[in-house]
Amino acid sequence: MIVNSLKILVPLIVLLGWTAVFTVDERQEVVLFQFGEIIGSDFEPGLHIKIPFMNNVKKFDNRILTIDQKPERFLTQEKKDLIVDSYVKWRITDVVQYYKTTQGDELTAGRLLYENINNGLRDEFGKRSIQEIISGDRAQIMNLMTEQASSRAKTLGIEVVDVRVKKVDYPERVSNSVYQRMRAEREREARDFRSKGHETSERIQADADRQRSILVAEAYRDSEIARGEGDAKATEIYAKAFNQDREFYKFYRSLTAYTKNFSDAGDVILLQPDSDYFRYFKDPSGKKK
Repeated sequence: MIVNSLKILVPLIVLLGWTAVFTVDERQEVVLFQFGEIIGSDFEPGLHIKIPFMNNVKKFDNRILTIDQKPERFLTQEKKDLIVDSYVKWRITDVVQYYKTTQGDELTAGRLLYENINNGLRDEFGKRSIQEIISGDRAQIMNLMTEQASSRAKTLGIEVVDVRVKKVDYPERVSNSVYQRMRAEREREARDFRSKGHETSERIQADADRQRSILVAEAYRDSEIARGEGDAKATEIYAKAFNQDREFYKFYRSLTAYTKNFSDAGDVILLQPDSDYFRYFKDPSGKKK
């Protein structure tokens, strides 16, 4: 009987002990309820006690969370449409207020946050032109939105850490025409660069051709001068040698002619037998008979 009672009591005690404690992680905020009414919140990380079946707890993440909203359409000062893609980073600072205003639902919190942020973005974009938004005012807008959203989010028990605009783009129908215009502009610039490059290339080629012609002409001039000087020197040497022994010079010239003209066994020359060409063949002294 006692054993059977213990079998029943021990699990019951364990169950009561298990339901009488709860743990709090350092990354969590906890709200303690009693019959649906909040009776506690600021719990330190660790193990805590509650009344079984009377108290229940809800835990919330106190780390920085991110809500990435779908892109929204805003109008600029010129009444031009822009598609703005943004996100917000936030965290819970007052868990009781957070639960009262959102019932602890992150989707509800995100919706309420983005209602404020989108209204602020719509106002700021409506004050600025496209050029101002794209060129430099985007950082200013993000800082302003972070400050404004954090101020408004206090009523939700939330702190807005950062608001970022990831991308600002034209609607698709406008983007296509903008891209086409940009492509045409780039193609025009490319044609200008090509034409300038072609013009520069032609100028360099013409200058190179001119310099080549000058160099060839100067080289030909110098070679003709050198050749003329060489011929003059050779003529001078020949003249001196001829004047020293004219008969030997004639004999040497004739031998040179014979060597050149009869260098091949098949060479034939048709001349009169009494031609001066064969004078040294008939008589080494070269005397005419």
